Amino acid sequence: METVFSKIISKEIPAKIVFESENVLAFHDINPQAPVHVLIIPKTTEINSVRNFIAGAHDKIIGEMLSAAKTIAKDLNIFDSGFRLVINNGADSGQEVPHLHIHLLGGRKFTWPPG
Repeated sequence: METVFSKIISKEIPAKIVFESENVLAFHDINPQAPVHVLIIPKTTEINSVRNFIAGAHDKIIGEMLSAAKTIAKDLNIFDSGFRLVINNGADSGQEVPHLHIHLLGGRKFTWPPG
């Protein structure tokens, strides 16, 4: 399924990219909910949500996404002050793009519960 994220991966749509590896791409969200709001996505279109994540087959990519989050948080100077990672799963959670993605949010104090 073609999505806005697959078009960003193929560079059909421009994005402010902050991290890229063989399997992972990260870019600033166009509708930020915090001073730092980066989306971290797998470059594969096989994983559209946590529901179709296949343990074993996709473990490496998920690990790379989390490792990228740590690197990006350091690069954007929010690592020491704290940051939040969010994965929405399904329409009721607020997932708007059917492509697995992690929201990396930081640069302000967060409260709990989140929404």
